[in-house]
Amino acid sequence: MSKDRRLFVCVKQKSEVGEDVARALKKELKQQGLKSQVIAGEKWRTQVQTCNCLDLCKQCKKGPGAALIVYPEGTVYGNVRPADAAELVAEHLGRGHVVKRLHLD
Repeated sequence: MSKDRRLFVCVKQKSEVGEDVARALKKELKQQGLKSQVIAGEKWRTQVQTCNCLDLCKQCKKGPGAALIVYPEGTVYGNVRPADAAELVAEHLGRGHVVKRLHLD
């Protein structure tokens, strides 16, 4: 049985950048081979989805990027741009490290 991880990318405030971030994350997952992986003996599948609102509008307005949440961890990132996708995928999804410069408390 596999477990699912989802990256929800907000497109409400900044639809164009949110869509671009989602595309970049999907591309990086595929390129880095992390769309499906085994963690602690369990198979995990990762999917990227866009959504209308993450209730982080205040954070979205602070910079040019979009907000996203990684589930099931519940890690929240803000001001994410397409150029950040490679680092987010490698660090958070590949190594299990929060990307502090994008992390929202």
